[in-house]
Formats: sequence, structure tokens, C-alpha cells
Amino acid sequence: MGDGSADGGGEEGDPVGDEAESCGEDSAGGDTVRTGGRMEVWAGIPDDPATLCPCRGVRFSHLSSVMSTDPRSRAWLELDGAALRRNLASVRSRIPPGTGILPMVKANAYGLGVEGVVARIEPEDPWGYGVASTAEGVHLRELGIGRPVLVFTPPPVADLEPAIKAGLTLCVSSLASLHEVVGAANALGLGAGFHLEVDTGMGRAGVPWQGVLDDPSPFREALGAAADQGVGWAGCFTHFHSADEPGSPGVQEQTQRFRQCLVALGAPPSGPGFQIHLANSAAALRGVPGWGDLVRPGIHLYGGSVGGGWSPEPVAHLRARVVHIREARAGETLGYGSTHVAEGPERWATLSIGYGDGLPRALGNRGQVLLRGIRVPIVGRVSMDMTVVDVSGLPGGPASSGEVATLMGRDGEGEIGVDEVAGWAGTISYEVLTGLTSRLPRLWMAQGEGG
Repeated sequence: MGDGSADGGGEEGDPVGDEAESCGEDSAGGDTVRTGGRMEVWAGIPDDPATLCPCRGVRFSHLSSVMSTDPRSRAWLELDGAALRRNLASVRSRIPPGTGILPMVKANAYGLGVEGVVARIEPEDPWGYGVASTAEGVHLRELGIGRPVLVFTPPPVADLEPAIKAGLTLCVSSLASLHEVVGAANALGLGAGFHLEVDTGMGRAGVPWQGVLDDPSPFREALGAAADQGVGWAGCFTHFHSADEPGSPGVQEQTQRFRQCLVALGAPPSGPGFQIHLANSAAALRGVPGWGDLVRPGIHLYGGSVGGGWSPEPVAHLRARVVHIREARAGETLGYGSTHVAEGPERWATLSIGYGDGLPRALGNRGQVLLRGIRVPIVGRVSMDMTVVDVSGLPGGPASSGEVATLMGRDGEGEIGVDEVAGWAGTISYEVLTGLTSRLPRLWMAQGEGG
């Protein structure tokens, strides 16, 4: 059976139709919530939180006065900006002086919230930022970011005009795409810059290295023609497929192919006007030689491991409240499919979080959480909005409603890393973080409160 309406939902008799009466209240809205001066919220709170109201034909203005204003009332993502900056510093310590940092902030900064992440990285003076789509790049411009913004996914034709207008640097993967960029720039009467991706073994995007070496002349001609029309070749890059595997021959092989292509293409010398880049988090931390002018750290910044003994500090701490306690008898069943059966008297605590928040459903009967810094097991299946843990015999006395559980991150001396969660769920840290939904408020710790 699936997770159906049993998890929640209104009744047909709720007064939201013609019979509902006007409440006659108004209250001011806002887009920032502060809790005791401790945290700021970069969550999806609209400029005007009031919504259309059938009872007045105008707005549900009464709700803003009665709804909880505490973003920690249910479940939330607590973020450590100091740890984020220290993870960036650990990358910078491994690269030659003068090498630029291009933090990847695609997918809402790996799920943490791009507004808050960029606000905390900006003082570290990155060279620019990497995104996956024109919309993400335009959003950075709207936030006031004037640094270079590279759009790494091959651009759809419909995205070219807004990208060029916003001064984004497009990443080109074919001669056809280059011609489209030139055409769009000419139609707008604007100049543009692009980086050329060379596919040295990843296979998903980029001009194929074999084709470049077999006959570089079409590429050189197209690059020259683009420059003549005000569309400049501003950089060249490739992407390692196995940099996180220590000793993988793929990195050296790909690097050699890329260097050969640079020569064949007649690439300008690297420098302020032409950036060469190869290294992601894993390659940068391992000191892969010949990475060029920029490095592109991603998952390491946000607390995900790239192996090789490099352990980033946790940035994201996923918390949820205990909202219900159940004393279960032997033989009682729990959750959809009754996949957990109490072997004896057990104490179950229901947490107000589920896969609707991005908690992987695969953690059912497999994952663990921290309560009072102690690990307790998840029992039964994870539901859309609730997850149950077994708190039988918890040190410090019985668990009670209102306590805070940590599903990822630190609690006292205890810690559950994002990679450990990913291992239980049979996936990778990238998917765990980017899967966290907008229902979770993103709360940034006040300065000095980080671990």
C-alpha cells in the first residue's frame, strides 16, 4: 500500500467554501524570520505570505496571526557557515597560490540554499561561481553577484538570450552550439564569452577529444569566426570521471588528452583572459598536477566526502521534533506494510519529518538518528511526513514530545555524516543533500555558534 491520504489532509466539511465567514483580520507579512536573534531564515517565505481567501474573496490574512513563526517548530536544516568557509579554505590550502576558486552552487547550492551559501562565500573572494542552468545564473545576478558565472550544462537555444543579457559565461559542447551562441549574441547586438568543454572520457557533454585531434581545423575556424563577431573564447575545460578513486589511471589519461587538445586547438596562453580548468573537489584535494587556472570545488564545501582521507566538516544538520510518544506492546506493528513488529515492550517516538522533506525513504528499518547525542534506530517505513524511532532504554530518562532529534549532522558528541546517511540509503551524498525539499527552513547559525 502506498502512503495515501492517511498521512494528512482536510475534510470535505472544512469551512473554505461559500459558507465560510469573513474573519476581518489583517496582519503585516515579511520575508525574514528571526528566532531569539540566533538564526536567520533563507527559506521560501514569500514577500507577502497572505494567500487568496475564499471567505473574503481576497486573502487569508488571518492565518499569519495564528500560524507558528518559529521555523524550528517541526523540522529544519541548520547550517554552519563557519564550517562552509573552513571547507573552502581546506581546498585553497591544497592548490598553488593564485589559482582561482570557482565554487559550484548549482542545484540551490547542493540543496543548502544558494542565497545563504553565496552570502557566506563572497567574503572569501572566489573567482566566480558555477551553475547548471541559465535560471540559476540569472538568480545570482539578481542577488547582486557581479563575478563571472559559468553555466556548465549545454544551453538550450531558448536560454541563450537571457544568458547573454545577464552576462553569463556559457559552456559550449559542440560547433552547432557555438554557432547558436554567436547568432543569439549578434541578434542582441551584444558581445559574449564562452568556455569550450572537451570530452576526454566523461561522455555526457563536450567536443570529443578524438575528433579534435583527428581534424582540429573546423574547430579552429569556428573559434576564430566567433571571435570576429564579438563572441570570445574565454576558457577551456574538461571533467574527470574518476578523480575520487585514488590511483585511478583515468585522471592522468584524461589530463594528457586535454593538453593535446589545447595544443591542437591553438588555445591562448592561460591567464586572466583565458582560464583552463580541470579539477573538481577530489582532484583539487589530491593535488592532481596540471589543473590549470581554476578549481571547481563542490560537494566538499557542503560536507560530503571525496575519499582519500579528506574529511570535510559537516555543514548541514538536519533536525526534527519528537511530536508523539507511543508505548508499544509485544506484537504491535508499525508503519505502512507493518514492516516492524515489537519484539517486546518498546517505546516509539514519532519525528515530524519524512520523505516529503527529502529524508530518504530507504532509511526505514535501516537508518539511525541522534537523540541527546545517542544513536537510536529508525523503525518501520519512513512516511511522507513522519518517521518513527525506537527510544526504548534511552539514557537520561524516557524521551518526550518536543525533544529535538538529529537525522544528519552533530548533536553533542554524536555525529551522523551525510555520507553515512547516503550509505544507508544506497545512494551518494550529492543526492541526499539536493533531495532536501523546500518544506525545510534553511537556518544559518549565528557567527560563533558553529562547530
